Amino acid sequence: MKAAILVSVFSMVAVASAQAQTTPKYSAVVPPSITTPDTVETRIGALKFVDGLPDADTVRKAYDQVDFSRGIEAFLSGIPAASVHAICTGLEQAGVRKNQGLSISEDLLDARSLFLTANSTTVYGATCIDVKDGPVVVEIPPGVLGPVDDAYFRFVTDVGMTGPDKGKGGKYLFVPPGYKGAVPDKGYFVIPTPTFTNLMFFRAFVQNNDTPATVRHVKQSTHIYPLALAENPPVTTFVNTSGRQFNTIHSNNFKFYQEMNEVIQYEPGDAFDPEIVGLFSAIGIKKGKPFEPDARMKSILTDAVAVGNAAARAIQFAPRDARFKFFPDRQWGNGFIGNSYQFMDNGERMLDARTLFHYAATGITPAMSAAKPGSGSAYAITTRDGKGEYLDGSRTYKVTLPGPVPAGQFWSFTAYDTQTRSMLETNQKLAGIDSNQKSMKPNADGSYTVWFGPKAPAGQESNWVETMPKKKWMVILRLYAPLQAWFDRSWKPGDLEEVR
Repeated sequence: MKAAILVSVFSMVAVASAQAQTTPKYSAVVPPSITTPDTVETRIGALKFVDGLPDADTVRKAYDQVDFSRGIEAFLSGIPAASVHAICTGLEQAGVRKNQGLSISEDLLDARSLFLTANSTTVYGATCIDVKDGPVVVEIPPGVLGPVDDAYFRFVTDVGMTGPDKGKGGKYLFVPPGYKGAVPDKGYFVIPTPTFTNLMFFRAFVQNNDTPATVRHVKQSTHIYPLALAENPPVTTFVNTSGRQFNTIHSNNFKFYQEMNEVIQYEPGDAFDPEIVGLFSAIGIKKGKPFEPDARMKSILTDAVAVGNAAARAIQFAPRDARFKFFPDRQWGNGFIGNSYQFMDNGERMLDARTLFHYAATGITPAMSAAKPGSGSAYAITTRDGKGEYLDGSRTYKVTLPGPVPAGQFWSFTAYDTQTRSMLETNQKLAGIDSNQKSMKPNADGSYTVWFGPKAPAGQESNWVETMPKKKWMVILRLYAPLQAWFDRSWKPGDLEEVR
């Protein structure tokens, strides 16, 4: 018995001695939260470590996941730049040369021209201004309205009614970043820009339904040329883009990254936020370097853009931001959440709001967020009927706008293809309807009912918008010069209701 007790005592002493030898004199109290277990189960599989050191398989999984997630974020964050690039590329292919010409929809736009949520109710002029070789002059006609945005779709200036010319027209001088040359001290609205590429488009207002007169006015008063040629400016060319088949929408597959590489290579190295530049550099899109992903990286980015595109479409067509809906009991939503042209909210960049807007639309200006009763325009968008189901081109719907509709000028509906976010391809040129059309019939109480479907209901041909069987679609309601009832929400449109 005594022998057993002695053995036990000696064992305890030995253990204590061993612990004294293995426990450092200077020991910390280590919280479990800062250590890494030997095995961690995650959505990408089991991650294994030896005293915090990842094994080879875990290293591979981690890098694959980082590259994949950065590829997704590069797609979502790059949409604004890719969109400007696609527009300028499309205009160039249609014959609109930078610093030389202007596209003009002389007979309005239709579904043959692929533009993000363009409309068919207004004469538009558009061009891309390139200041890489020096300042460029753009002479703006009186009575137009529109923005100029840089290569990342950031606001540069308005022109026309909300611009410094205040609708009187005038000469705008766009100056490149870091420009050290002489700039005229009078006669121009001098506009510095952080990027070489800038997109300008403006709306020309039609008076007395005389579209040809509006077109002549724009052509007579618009001039675009480099400042170096101001003494003897070349003739500005005008390209009628009505009915032209060309694309201005960025890619949704691996080609997207190639488009972004073209942007990064062309623009100044500090043209964009360093975080954005770093994000693209992390996946191999780096200024001054070829974009040549190996087979592994190309495979990862091909998956990443597919998931990024799915995320953009989820944000666009199934937004989870409660601020999207204008009315809690309606499907109509706000494509410009937060009403900040910089997508800012108390120091926060609203990333999903930025994606939602730029995936569907183009053009950024403070005038969008500073709309006042009786001026500008208001937009409401929906992809769903009153039951919350996606709109189906095989079905017939009706929507009623209570009277009086709060639009000081006019209102319109335009239907869009959910694939391209461009005007819906049908046998109707306008892909929509507007209250300026003399054939529109109001209801007896002053409200309006508009029908959407593959065939016009009997007797409703004048109030009908065609849709295509087996085709999904969305619709935008536009109020031009919206009135107070829109802003205080005392007026609200009906939902689209299926008619069986």
